[in-house]
Amino acid sequence: MALSQFEQKRVEVEIGRYVESKRPPEKIRDQVDLGFKIEDQSVILFELRPQWKKPKVKTEMAFAKATYLKSKDLWKIYWMRANGKWHQYEPNPEVDQLIDFLNLVEADEHACFWG
Repeated sequence: MALSQFEQKRVEVEIGRYVESKRPPEKIRDQVDLGFKIEDQSVILFELRPQWKKPKVKTEMAFAKATYLKSKDLWKIYWMRANGKWHQYEPNPEVDQLIDFLNLVEADEHACFWG
């Protein structure tokens, strides 16, 4: 089930604040930037870079995902492995609040999100 419009707006504001605080200086954003998207009940954080052979084409490289389970009122946490598949973040697979997800990504104690 997708997030309600109210929940989606709240998530956009919270995630948007975090991403804006982590973005690189404006003068290099054409080379590397951060972004996010909401897909159904999931929030995905990604890095944005130009393709090597087609610099005008930007590539999204997802690195963190939180999926809201409304029935349990919690967020499941995932990280993108080198094989291109999402894997549950085993040190802490679930959190109660979206801010807890952002804190896990920021701390990155196991070098899963920021490498």
